[in-house]
Amino acid sequence: MCKMENSLEEPPQLSTRSGALVLKSISLFLTANRNSKSSLPDNSKTKQKRKVMSNKDAKCPPRIYEMAKRDTHFLKNEIIALYKIYRRLVGMKRPIPRSEKAAGGVNVSLMGKPTIAQEGIDRSVFRELLHNTFDLITEDMLMDRIFCVWDKSNAGLLTLETWFSGLSTFLKGTINEKLEFCFHVYDLNSDGYVTKDEMFQLLRNCLIKQPQDEDPDEGAKDLAEIVMRKLDKDKDGKISLEDYQSSILEEPLLLEAFGRCLPDERACNTFLSTMRA
Repeated sequence: MCKMENSLEEPPQLSTRSGALVLKSISLFLTANRNSKSSLPDNSKTKQKRKVMSNKDAKCPPRIYEMAKRDTHFLKNEIIALYKIYRRLVGMKRPIPRSEKAAGGVNVSLMGKPTIAQEGIDRSVFRELLHNTFDLITEDMLMDRIFCVWDKSNAGLLTLETWFSGLSTFLKGTINEKLEFCFHVYDLNSDGYVTKDEMFQLLRNCLIKQPQDEDPDEGAKDLAEIVMRKLDKDKDGKISLEDYQSSILEEPLLLEAFGRCLPDERACNTFLSTMRA
């Protein structure tokens, strides 16, 4: 699981169709007529090339399909649709600067050895997806942690495998899957515990600071103490996954106690409806 970054660079502004209207764009993409006319010259070679590329993009690799079928809650048609959406979003990734490319478009590692560029969804596109498709608007620390928990291989990009597993939890996850996801988001240093210091960081960023507050951090410290007493079942001064599970099963409203990191039911249903269109 990747480490916390101190700050996130502001994501680049995407176009209206691919940014503020990502959901509409995805819907149009899934229902678009691939045989529509193009502004390119109408010759047989161009048509054949376009057809081959379209078929390649539309077909989910058998290995990925079997993985998704085995390890996620998605049905066959949903897997195929999500693969198409993934291909769409990968095409929206930020271009790699020339200075970071070797001759022939191969990245160069710090040791000077060429490495194969990995394909995936980058942070900026992921943020736009959460904001505009899932209506998940949260502060930067949680946004970064959500990406890190999705990016299980610590690749810095969301691969096909992490795309399917992350969405399975978001859209169709069980209560145990969702609470485990939230716990890992809140476990800022990924050591298996949510400490009082981590709770303070999370709550300080979530609380709305009022102008009249002389020391707003005191409110976050007091709240962290209260939450610790509520969630720390074994009274060892930190919250384990077992502590968190037990507390959430008793009181489900505490699931996102340290900040919102899951989409609401309405956004999930809208996405699923679009995906099946």
